[in-house]
Amino acid sequence: MNSPQHQPSVKFLRLAHLRKLRRCEQVAAVCFRARGSDIEFLLVNTGKGRWIFPKGGAEPGLTHAQAAALEAFEEAGVHGRMEEASFTSYVQRKRGRMRRVTELSVSAHLCEVLRQVTPPELNRNPTWFVASKAKKRLRDDRAADHGADLARVIDRAVARIQRLRRDHDAAPSIRHETAAPVSPSSDPTRQGKSSRQTARLINIDIARGMPKRRAASAG
Repeated sequence: MNSPQHQPSVKFLRLAHLRKLRRCEQVAAVCFRARGSDIEFLLVNTGKGRWIFPKGGAEPGLTHAQAAALEAFEEAGVHGRMEEASFTSYVQRKRGRMRRVTELSVSAHLCEVLRQVTPPELNRNPTWFVASKAKKRLRDDRAADHGADLARVIDRAVARIQRLRRDHDAAPSIRHETAAPVSPSSDPTRQGKSSRQTARLINIDIARGMPKRRAASAG
């Protein structure tokens, strides 16, 4: 039997400390909606007035997609369907103490917006832009390479959305299972199931603004 002095020590961490440790893991919600043939993207203001996707740190106990869903709700009032898997990533440059620049990897998740309400964070000014204008806003007031990296996220999102539509149109006779609507008044579009890939979706729950994880099929 081990003596007390040889017992392994157990370190307890407060939630605030865990969040600080995980700040190096960032998540972003790339929120979109279709307007006819156009795809629009929802951007929010940073504290310095730049445009960016709803974004924040990974939260202990949540998947990256769930954390991204919370950011979408808190910063932009978004309710919709979020893809569980990240479709791309980008580098976020953050200037800290002594003007030292830290590079953080951001996991980007695609979110189809079904409904918007007033967000809890009132200073974010959530605004819709067509893809070309969204890319321009993301480049504004940023270094050329960083702006180009953010603009590529829009290009990859557009490519993915278009492929989802093609997959859906190619198999109209297949019965698809979709995520449940976020409210009785919602009229969500069907998302198709590709024979090549299955995406998992999570719902953003209206009552609490908390994401509810739910399996669904999509292209």
